[in-house]
Amino acid sequence: MVLELTKITKNFGGISALTDVSFKIEQGQIFGLIGPNGAGKTTMFNIITNMFLPTSGEISFLGENISGIKPHKITEKGICRTFQNIRLFSQMSVLENVLVGGHCRSKSGVLHSVFRTKKQCNEENEMHAKSLELLELVGLADYRDTIAENLSYGQQRRLEIARALASNPKLLLLDEPAAGMNESETDDLFDLIKKVQKRGVTVLLIEHDMPFVMKLCDRIAVLNFGKKLAEGTPEEIQNNQAVIEAYLGSEEEDQIA
Repeated sequence: MVLELTKITKNFGGISALTDVSFKIEQGQIFGLIGPNGAGKTTMFNIITNMFLPTSGEISFLGENISGIKPHKITEKGICRTFQNIRLFSQMSVLENVLVGGHCRSKSGVLHSVFRTKKQCNEENEMHAKSLELLELVGLADYRDTIAENLSYGQQRRLEIARALASNPKLLLLDEPAAGMNESETDDLFDLIKKVQKRGVTVLLIEHDMPFVMKLCDRIAVLNFGKKLAEGTPEEIQNNQAVIEAYLGSEEEDQIA
């Protein structure tokens, strides 16, 4: 089991953002977390990455309780994420953005960097080669020297994924990766996430594009008002009457297909 959440509750003052939410994600799955705005999806991402501490409950990653561990240590353990709003280093090149993503795996200390030791140079060359490989994976190899802010919206989204992959994650969290994309860009994103899965990376994603989610995900959990409403395969979620009524509304049943 890659990730196991047990009875996660998060309160902000008198408001309950999440209440007793539990689910498990197995190795190699693409797992979708869906629900209307305000359902608690991004709060859950923030708890998994320990940007927020849960009020109660436990988070287990690869069998280890990671509740309370500092966010940068979470990355070192193998969890990385993207955000709803693009957070690139806009004035840096595409390649430099990916190199930054791999910095957490650097083993050379300050002295190695200052004196440009063989160890540091070898590590730098390896990171450079890996970054180019990742740019090839996401279709941005020809843009390696382009300033990040000059990329199209869809390209910036793919660059964020490349930067996240540079940290060698075992679990990749994608927060609304298809938001704002046109049909062609969404198709490219679908293919990219499948490639990421084939590399052995487990994926947890938040997304509002229902056809995209139903086609992509192996398993889906539905949140509503901070509680888990349902969990199952895409087919089971599509046919779940509680999901249809609470998430889409009885008159919009066709939109979940």
